[in-house]
Amino acid sequence: MRRLRDLDPGARVSRPPKAQWRAPGRVNLIGDHTDYCEGFVLPMALDRECVIAVTPGADDRVKARSLQLDGVVDVAADGHDEPRTIEPSWGRFVAGAVQAVTERGARVPALDLEVSSTVPTGSGLSSSSALAVALTLALADAGDLELDRRDAARVALDAEVRATGVPGGLMDQLASLFGEAGHALLIDCRSLDIEAIPIPDDIAVLVADSGLPRTLADSEYAQRRAACEQAAAALGMATLRDATIDQVRNDPRARHVVTENARVLACADALRANDINTIGALMLASHASLRDDFAVSTPELDLLVDLLVDAGAVGARLTGAGFGGCVVGVAPLADTDADAVLARVSARYRTATGLVANAFVGRAGTAAGHTLLR
Repeated sequence: MRRLRDLDPGARVSRPPKAQWRAPGRVNLIGDHTDYCEGFVLPMALDRECVIAVTPGADDRVKARSLQLDGVVDVAADGHDEPRTIEPSWGRFVAGAVQAVTERGARVPALDLEVSSTVPTGSGLSSSSALAVALTLALADAGDLELDRRDAARVALDAEVRATGVPGGLMDQLASLFGEAGHALLIDCRSLDIEAIPIPDDIAVLVADSGLPRTLADSEYAQRRAACEQAAAALGMATLRDATIDQVRNDPRARHVVTENARVLACADALRANDINTIGALMLASHASLRDDFAVSTPELDLLVDLLVDAGAVGARLTGAGFGGCVVGVAPLADTDADAVLARVSARYRTATGLVANAFVGRAGTAAGHTLLR
């Protein structure tokens, strides 16, 4: 089995004293709350990423500092520190990743880590998963743990669950580890099969942050997952992946999952055919389902969806788990026109809510990996 660093052309040299690992965030075009039901999702990796610079450390400790967040993290390299007790709170991801890789056989040496990120935090663009993936790659490499990319996704998810207690799915980690520039990823969360689908040049992906940061540990995310698991158990199934619409018609939480899976597959077909109108209609239907059946939207997210459509998007929806964060839309616009549309949306949103919506054109970035630190 090849080491993860050997998967990257620029890393086919011996690891220098200094190295860095990067992992992108993601925006999910469609398919939310389906990954933990072994369903389908259609995310794309972003060109915004978390980067971890690694240097040798001392005293059998892993120490980390962030260029954006306060505090210095100091945890045992053998993984015995309990992640949920670590302060500052972002250091729980460091402890979770150390613990996750050491339990799989890594011998993590003393390390000093410098963390930086351009993925907005608390916005539904997977800043936490980007951090967990970058940490997993860096620590596995330093500790001589061999992982393929699907294994790395599982380990990164484990690290994140240890850090937050939130029982997430694998979409974010897989999107970060398999991203391709200019492509969305159709992911089957049961088989973990991944198909890269080109995003036509004449489709602009618009992302707007509601300015409402959310922490999944403090949201109803776990309750929604439990409701899906209970619905599947009542049907005698392991997950809702195999349920039909007739079986869940009277259960709004389960109904969202079943209809969302169908929308993801239809959206993938429309993306292959460059049918932006169908993509837009499916995104709007997805948002309505997340709002009405799954109850994870907010008035601010609903307003941003309406503003994007009024400004020229053919469809938009909340992206990620909901309860705040971002919306994503698609429009048949050149980048310069898209920037103007987003500026108008941000101005109208601020007037209506008093909140600042950080909005940008989303571009599909490349997969997580190893680079040399210059």
